[in-house]
Amino acid sequence: MTQSNESLPLAGIRVIEFTHMVMGPTCGMILADLGAEVIKVEPPGGDKTRNLPGLGIGFFRAFNRNKKSVVLDITTDEGRATAAELAGQCDVLLENFRPGLMRKLGLDYDTLSKSCPRLVYVSHKGFLPGPYENRLALDEVVQMMGGLSYMTGPKGRPLRAGTSVNDIMGGMFGAIGVLAALRERDRTGRGQEIQSALFENCVFLASQHMQQYAMTGEAPPPMPSRVSAWSVYDVFTLADDEQLFIGAVSDKQFVTLCRVLERPDLLEVPEYASNASRVAVRPQLLEQLGGILMHHRVAELAPRLEAAGIPYAPIVRPDQLLDDVHLKESGGLVPMQAEDGSTAPAVLLPLLMGGRRPGVRSPLPKPGEHNDEILARLGKASR
Repeated sequence: MTQSNESLPLAGIRVIEFTHMVMGPTCGMILADLGAEVIKVEPPGGDKTRNLPGLGIGFFRAFNRNKKSVVLDITTDEGRATAAELAGQCDVLLENFRPGLMRKLGLDYDTLSKSCPRLVYVSHKGFLPGPYENRLALDEVVQMMGGLSYMTGPKGRPLRAGTSVNDIMGGMFGAIGVLAALRERDRTGRGQEIQSALFENCVFLASQHMQQYAMTGEAPPPMPSRVSAWSVYDVFTLADDEQLFIGAVSDKQFVTLCRVLERPDLLEVPEYASNASRVAVRPQLLEQLGGILMHHRVAELAPRLEAAGIPYAPIVRPDQLLDDVHLKESGGLVPMQAEDGSTAPAVLLPLLMGGRRPGVRSPLPKPGEHNDEILARLGKASR
């Protein structure tokens, strides 16, 4: 599994990471996947994210590959001094602790940049500077505040998205900031402080709906209550209670769908002549299509829709993606050795660079696994 990173774009960049949970680790993992040496600093006993139960059980394995682990107690003078020395050997520092903690520890940007002017320092927070900046935030908090939960759930029932969208997106924007800051450092010779925040991420996600209101003066309804721009754009229940999303977003696609379903008679209905007229009678059309589709099976219908060029999608659970043929054959889902020696699936970054996917280069680290290697650079012995 161990592979060289010499040919990767961030080879030679060293990152020190003081993070936990999802947001900061996502940023570090992106940089690590792209070839940076990422040193994850964990507290004695290891990052508590390693041992989360329930929906958090996969956080550590999902967002900490290709990193090295060093255990330091930064609540002690010695630990803080060692952390500052390590930061002095790094190009980038990542953190996502509560507001003010890194300053209290003497590991904030203002302090470190005095001796490390080339340091790129990334803080992942709940809010950018402003009236909310000292609030504690969670993905769910900002989804409620940032319009996403309102738009996702039915009217009167705000519903958070089913994954940590803002945490992950915050880490992505942190990584984008790092890449830009390193490029700027090439010109100026100086690093800078970058901030990425959950609330602003979520507002960015909702920006299309904000623009909709600004342009029309009408508040957009939640997605389950929306007036669709397309007549056929819904989830249908097929035989054996299987579900399938089907979208026919043009008149040509509607004609094709009717032919796939062997129902040319629908093309003779005057109200179905154009997308605009079909939208006007959408409930009637969907009821009629539902009655037709309930006699079809997904395994039989899906290949015909694909061959005809009709957008469709089965409703897939995350566990089913572990056996997804496209993910496996395209190289997007690969085995990774976990910290306990077992093999775990790893979902790679969703991009190709020069025809290749940045992959897994090393096993998931055990807590403090790289103390000897990293501390030796400082002339210190691991304890």
